[in-house]
Amino acid sequence: MALYRKLTQYISDFYKNTDRVLLLTGARQTGKTYAARQLGKTFRSFVEINFIEHPEAVEVFKNVYSADEVLLRLSAITSSDLIPGQTLVFFDEVQRCENIVTAVKFLVEDGRFRYILSGSLLGVELKGINSQPVGFMGIKEVFPLDFEEFIINMKVSEAVIGELRRCWEERKPVDSIIHEKMLQLFRLYTVVGGMPAVVSEYLSTNNLSNVLTVQQDIVALYRMDISQYAERDKLKIKEIFDLIPSELDAKNKRFILKNLNEHAKMSRYEDSFLWLKDAGVAIPVYNVEEPKAPLKLAETRNLFKLFSNDVGLLAAQYADGIQLKLIMGDSSINFGAIYENVIAEELLTHGITPYYYNNKKRGEIDFVVNIDGEVVPVEVKSGKDYQRHSALNNLMADSPYDLAEAVILCNGNVEVVGKLIYMPVYMVMYLRNNETQLGVFRPDMTGLL
Repeated sequence: MALYRKLTQYISDFYKNTDRVLLLTGARQTGKTYAARQLGKTFRSFVEINFIEHPEAVEVFKNVYSADEVLLRLSAITSSDLIPGQTLVFFDEVQRCENIVTAVKFLVEDGRFRYILSGSLLGVELKGINSQPVGFMGIKEVFPLDFEEFIINMKVSEAVIGELRRCWEERKPVDSIIHEKMLQLFRLYTVVGGMPAVVSEYLSTNNLSNVLTVQQDIVALYRMDISQYAERDKLKIKEIFDLIPSELDAKNKRFILKNLNEHAKMSRYEDSFLWLKDAGVAIPVYNVEEPKAPLKLAETRNLFKLFSNDVGLLAAQYADGIQLKLIMGDSSINFGAIYENVIAEELLTHGITPYYYNNKKRGEIDFVVNIDGEVVPVEVKSGKDYQRHSALNNLMADSPYDLAEAVILCNGNVEVVGKLIYMPVYMVMYLRNNETQLGVFRPDMTGLL
């Protein structure tokens, strides 16, 4: 089943506006290969080389130093026509053949064909590339479907989505019937998540058992990747990965190293956490000492929360039966961890680095982000008492920071109380930076020429 992806338009625009190569990165099963094949349909000829399915191709492309060498060897292993100006060549799983990434410069300069590259675990596998083709290759990280993509595939109308955006922009309440239905869809999203294969399975069958089976297969694939690709500390990395659900379910959701080992120190485990981040399967959210821009400078590397890259996979790792409870809004479930995981994913997908803030005096804020140059605290409330947030009140009243506003994502409707903006949790799809056009700038050179 063909899914709507914003990625499709991004790739189309990229190839219309530049002669460069695009490299699709990201975790496994996020839709990179499918997107490349969709682009291939717009060309007269499409050639695909997968370096995992055809390991012999890795040897073929070893020690290539010119476009002619690459194309000669490519013609030897494919039966497809290579038509100048009308052929797209897709090199998939390039982490197995870094020579192809290095050769991109020659191929772009040659200009006879267009190319698109894709690979998994690129953040892990390609760190040692000797010559990166800067200026010849664009890089796009691919994530699971975000919530907006999910509801579009669920056939929510453009009119409804447009009205939701207006409610966000104008800070006005959503129609009560639409609001309740959107909350139901959000809860469904916490179960299905955004992995393309999983979403397709749900749309085809509506069968949650089938959905769970596909999700468990992906989790098993991730664990297999750790065993296969982690050069060292495989057991540590796998243990950290398996602990993500239980650590998020804890009261403060912060990852506690002592749960791995009573004598664990960050210096010994940091590389393992970074492996999961670089592989795209986990999202670390670091603590900041002060909610001041730039947030990166206030980052505390040894205090962090670790979220799953997909909320559906997270739900699949919990005990059996949680899916129906999540959809029905069962009060016995800790929705806090589930909701926060969605927010972490959405922020990252929107190009926003999420942090959290914890202070002994003021308390803890779920997320602190930079939106359009302003620091914005974001609280996530999954229960009915969403107007209780003492830590946020303490922070907003603290004059040295002079924060303009805070967002509370909750099950309630839109409401503005002073600097506090209450938004339905599904409105996270609009929490993003506005696109700015820098335009033309010419300095006044009078007296200098």
